[in-house]
Amino acid sequence: MLTDFGYLGLYLVIAVLFALQMLVIPIILRRFKIVPSSPNPTKVDTFECGVETVGKTWVQFNFHYYFYALVFLALDVLVVFLYPWAASLLELGQAGFIGVISLLFIVFVGYLYAWRKKVLEWK
Repeated sequence: MLTDFGYLGLYLVIAVLFALQMLVIPIILRRFKIVPSSPNPTKVDTFECGVETVGKTWVQFNFHYYFYALVFLALDVLVVFLYPWAASLLELGQAGFIGVISLLFIVFVGYLYAWRKKVLEWK
């Protein structure tokens, strides 16, 4: 039991040291002038794949893409939760079945809400 907490403490110490290292190394590199502190105009210039851009660099996307991405993400998370449930269906019994039915109901209500608000219609 104590060894389990020892491993957890060791993991916590390593995580804190890693976070501190990520904060301290850039400060040290800048302090000793290894990394330049002021970038030149070439580094600040916008480019795509090493080639200078032609025309506007900021393109506005249709916001409907985000709604479709959110619906896809919700269904993807649903599949991630359904697979382990299906793999251990016999072991979970009635409680597992009720849990998955409630999850499906919540996702279905969200889908109906999006449909009623006409979010999924492409204009």
